[in-house]
Formats: sequence, C-alpha cells, structure tokens
Amino acid sequence: MLDNGAFSAWKAKKPVNWPRFYDWCDKWLDYPNTWAIPPDVIDAGSQEQDALLREWPHGKRQAAPVWHMDEPVSRLLRLIDDGWSRVCIGSTAEYRVVMSPAWQARMDEAWTSIIQTFRRTPPIHMLRGMQCAGRRWPFASLDSTDVARNHYLPHQTPRGMVDRWDRVQCPPRFSHEYQEQLEIV
Repeated sequence: MLDNGAFSAWKAKKPVNWPRFYDWCDKWLDYPNTWAIPPDVIDAGSQEQDALLREWPHGKRQAAPVWHMDEPVSRLLRLIDDGWSRVCIGSTAEYRVVMSPAWQARMDEAWTSIIQTFRRTPPIHMLRGMQCAGRRWPFASLDSTDVARNHYLPHQTPRGMVDRWDRVQCPPRFSHEYQEQLEIV
C-alpha cells in the first residue's frame, strides 16, 4: 500500500505536494500487488474529495480512494460501485477515536448500508484500524503504525507484534453481534 500522507499532513497542518506523490507512485504501481491511496484531504467535503479523485492519473485498478466517516454513506456506496480495486475508510475529527461508541455506531451504519446494497462484502481497507481485527466488521485489510511506534516497549518485539496481529482475522461477513475470535495458536 502506498499511503498518500494525508493523515500526517492533517496532523501537521501542512499541504501535500500531490504531483510529487503521483510521480513517486508511478514506479511502484508497476508491481501488480501494490496499490495506492489517491489524494484526499481530511475534514474536506465530498466535492473536494471527488475533485481530487478526478485528478488521480493512475486509474482505478491499483487505487483505493478514501471515504471519510463524516461524509454521506451514499458516497461510500458510490465509491464501491465505481470500479475501484478497493475503498479505504478513514476516521475524521468526529470519529478520530477508533472503537469509541460514536465510531462503532457510524461503522455499523456504514456496513449495514454496504451489505444491504451489495449483499457480498466488497474489499474495504480500514486506515489506522488494527484494533478492528477480529471484531464484527469484515475488512479486507487494515493498517496501523503500531509496530513502528511501539516495538520498543517492554516485552515487545517487532516479530512478536506482527505475529500477534497475523493471528487475528476479520470475519468474512458483517454482523451486528460481536463474537470474539479465539486465538490461533
């Protein structure tokens, strides 16, 4: 995954140089298993997000646009239906705390709409979402900076952390009922 840096830019209150990002992606997207997150701006409106997607020069095959949780669910459904290889979900100021009650309610609303509209689970990637692994939402993939930021803590090794995350999978189908995944040993 080639991350566009929008979250870091948002936190630092700095703009992203999108043409430079396009150029950087160009060489990596030759690898068939690589995909990129096209430009997005956290806390911008849907119209601005869609305008940025129209500027994306690399097509939909290896790209995953971001639906921000404060945007209409109808935009998420449209992105899924538009032929992108996958869609990312990103938290926003209102939903910045992953797994908070507000975040969970919004995620349940989004997944209910997804399943009602498409029946099958489309490929959805959760940004900053490793703690969602093993929960009720059927994400195709998740990411986090957990290992990079926390590998130095006592009793933590990068390999141990990666192995722990790899043992937990998301369910194949959405259910409002949370069933804890048993540890794979």
